[in-house]
Amino acid sequence: MQHNIFTTMRSLKMMDGCKGTQVYALNPSGETTTNGFGGGGGVGEKFLQNLLSNSVRSRSNHDFRAIQSKDEVNSAVLAEALASYGLPKTDQLEPQIEFCLKPMNFVETLADVYCRMEGCAQFGKSRMYLEQCAIFRGLPDPKLFRKCLMSARLQAVDVHTKVVLSAWLRFERREDELIGVSAMDCCGRSMECPGSALVAGYNPESATDPCMCHRGEDTEIYVDEECSTSSSRGNEEEDFDMSFCIGVDEIRCRRFNIASLSRPFEVLLYGGFMDSRREKIIFSKNGISAKGMKAAEMFSRTKRVDSFNPDIVLELLSLANKFCCDEMKSVCDTYLASLVFDMDTAMLLLEYGLEENAYLLVAACLQVFLRELPNSMHNPNVSRLFCSSEGKDRLAYVGHASFLLYYFLSQAAMEDDLKSNTTVMLLERMGECASESWQKQLAFHQLGCVMLERKEYKDAQKWFEAAVEAGHVYSLVGIARSKYKRGHMYKAYKLMNSFISDYTPSGWMYQERSMYCQGKEKMMDLSTATELDPTLSYPYKYRAVSKAEENRLGPAISEINKILGFRISSDCLELRAWFLITLEDYEGALRDVRALLTLDPHYMMFHGKLQGEHLVELLSHNVQPCSQADCWMQLYDRWSSVDDIGSLAVVHHMLANDPGKSLLRFRQSLLLLRLNSHKAAMRSLREARNQATSEHERLVYEGWILYDTGYREEAIAKAEESISIQRSFEAFFLKAYVLSETTPDSESSLYVIQLLEEALRCPSDGLRKGQALSNLASVYVDVDKLDNAIDCYTNALNIKHTRAHQGLARVYHLKDQRKLAYDEMTKLIEKAKYNASAYEKRSEYGDREMAKSDLSMATKLDPLRTYPYRYKAAVLMDDHKEAEAIAELTKAISFKPDLQLLHLRAAFYDSMGDLTSAIRDCEAALCLDSSHADTLDLYQKVQQRAKDQLPT
Repeated sequence: MQHNIFTTMRSLKMMDGCKGTQVYALNPSGETTTNGFGGGGGVGEKFLQNLLSNSVRSRSNHDFRAIQSKDEVNSAVLAEALASYGLPKTDQLEPQIEFCLKPMNFVETLADVYCRMEGCAQFGKSRMYLEQCAIFRGLPDPKLFRKCLMSARLQAVDVHTKVVLSAWLRFERREDELIGVSAMDCCGRSMECPGSALVAGYNPESATDPCMCHRGEDTEIYVDEECSTSSSRGNEEEDFDMSFCIGVDEIRCRRFNIASLSRPFEVLLYGGFMDSRREKIIFSKNGISAKGMKAAEMFSRTKRVDSFNPDIVLELLSLANKFCCDEMKSVCDTYLASLVFDMDTAMLLLEYGLEENAYLLVAACLQVFLRELPNSMHNPNVSRLFCSSEGKDRLAYVGHASFLLYYFLSQAAMEDDLKSNTTVMLLERMGECASESWQKQLAFHQLGCVMLERKEYKDAQKWFEAAVEAGHVYSLVGIARSKYKRGHMYKAYKLMNSFISDYTPSGWMYQERSMYCQGKEKMMDLSTATELDPTLSYPYKYRAVSKAEENRLGPAISEINKILGFRISSDCLELRAWFLITLEDYEGALRDVRALLTLDPHYMMFHGKLQGEHLVELLSHNVQPCSQADCWMQLYDRWSSVDDIGSLAVVHHMLANDPGKSLLRFRQSLLLLRLNSHKAAMRSLREARNQATSEHERLVYEGWILYDTGYREEAIAKAEESISIQRSFEAFFLKAYVLSETTPDSESSLYVIQLLEEALRCPSDGLRKGQALSNLASVYVDVDKLDNAIDCYTNALNIKHTRAHQGLARVYHLKDQRKLAYDEMTKLIEKAKYNASAYEKRSEYGDREMAKSDLSMATKLDPLRTYPYRYKAAVLMDDHKEAEAIAELTKAISFKPDLQLLHLRAAFYDSMGDLTSAIRDCEAALCLDSSHADTLDLYQKVQQRAKDQLPT
């Protein structure tokens, strides 16, 4: 009904939008058209269709000989397809230049940010947390970024900052993908509530409280204006002592009340002007109607505008601006802002807000646009407002153009369409709004990266040079790449050679230099890159493709398996699938393509020429068809052998057979989380929520979304609401899981046990019950009920939950049965090949030499695991090899700045008497987690010792 309120306003003044000559819109399809090997287009689509139709025709031929030769025909089809697209070439591979801030010394940068945060004035903390966000954006754990974003919102003071950060938090959860959720819906949390964002003031405690707003969507908010201006007059008409004449209308007023509206009115009515002595004042040429002046008279008495039509309030806003009526402007601004609830209303009112300098009204309109991202940027007027310099200037005049705003807009645009003109212009506006050094570094570096992707190499080099001048040394990599793309390979090599000489060498430096050399020198650089940073994927990919070019496909697959063993990515899965197709291992190739499409449903295979789903269709003709029951059996087998990639592929197949199955989407999300693919996991979880067929099931998935984005109490509330509707395994499991993470005391542990027992009484399949039994056993261990834990772990193993071996080994260890513990972990290793965590855990139960061997294997399989580095460093310290111990930790910290690693190195420095280094590492660790008790304790002790050593 509110939409009808604005019908009269449209005749008053239609919004023309921000002026401009050209509109740049984002790609509406949102589909990815490139892959890790570059290239694009759909050149191979018709060719593939011909191949498929030929294959189908061969299958429909009922001649016995044709049936016999089906495998040969399909193999020939795949061979022809592979020949058409061509195997990957080493010269098509390039390492990705990171889009984020990348300090040369990450630990020192973290320590500096922490110190400045501690010394920052309270009202400046939100800005500091934003800088922290930019630094954490490059880390693999997205929770660190979201945590900083939430902290920035908690510390926000002004409305503009609250509006942008609230919308950004919502964008991180992608609530726009949830069916039935409107952009302006209140989610129940003050931190993201659209109403709370429009309230200025500093109150970080209230931001974590449940939201108290109650937005009435169906309530009329005005009455007839004739009634509104006369209903409260009564006997007060006799007090009117003057009139404003507008045309033939005469509006009776109290002189004192009107004069109190502003200083100009006071001068007009009580100053030395002729009007101050007149009873009737001609007011026809001031741009306000008789109805508007009646409303102004009523406001002078009531100080309210909520009984007027919105078009009348807009007149009052204009009058307030002309005559400096601050109170009336504020009330009108607040009221109009409360009416903004959708895109149509926001588009209609924005121009009024900009022209009348109505800060709150513009904020409310911006809030709608930001909470509708990325779709709102497809509106030409919205795109023009944000992208053009004039639009930015108009926003700045009202107080709504900031680096924060354009930082958010540009990140959303890059996710939607990296190469679009919209992305470029938003980054340009972001650079124009940048005032601090880190802001300029980020804006210019990202502009360079986008220009490089657009193949505008001269402009890319210009922006990278600007970023370096602003202090972002890493952008030298972009300069080298731009020079290389422009044909100056030797200049690029010299630049990276000088880079390595001038700074502490890192793996990515050698990786980049390898781009500009050949032969043995190139391979040496790649080897050094892997040695310094074993997590870089480009060296593995290059070595694998190089071996494939030599027709050594077995070693090529072994090489790519090294990186896939600890980091799953679409480009590496595509490479392995490519090799497997060449070897005619179609089942393995199909597994990898299905897993790949789980990570990225729109992935384009074969140099960006072929949709992944089409390749699945082609490969499926060459493998044994599976029913849904067969798939369940396969899933149990994959789960039992801890084969997460295989499990992903099976779930993808099951979803192809039953696409509306929310439970399968949920399982898919759990697998993706185990593989640290957080973005894909959240997408699967949102799809599970959308496909849920019952309210209680939907609430569970919403609870997991909330938990994974940092809202634990709200997640528990969703679980409880689900249980109140219907008792289910997943609802009890969710509540138990979140509680065990939130309140790890003995009393809550007993409650968690009750919840998990309730979960196990509810229907579910063996995969989930095995997980619940394992979790229940873990809680039993925490409360020292070891025999109960053994029973649970044994029951979990009986239903093929192989990971229960690890928990059972822990119990045996606590019962001082180390041999049994070691043997239990050996069973896990035998069942789950190449499981780095199993080797790491078994190291705790063997002697020193056996432990060293297991930890060496764990590091080889997964260099991201930190325990092996900490153990080796501790052993070296015990042997009084302090420098080697520090070097061991430093090597790991260089590519994984982990809290535990930093804490341990700080402790080592402290024991060696190097207090300055110890303080730095403590500060860096606290930047990652300011509440880490052990590090806080160490930090205070080291600081005290440093003070004691100062000369008196």
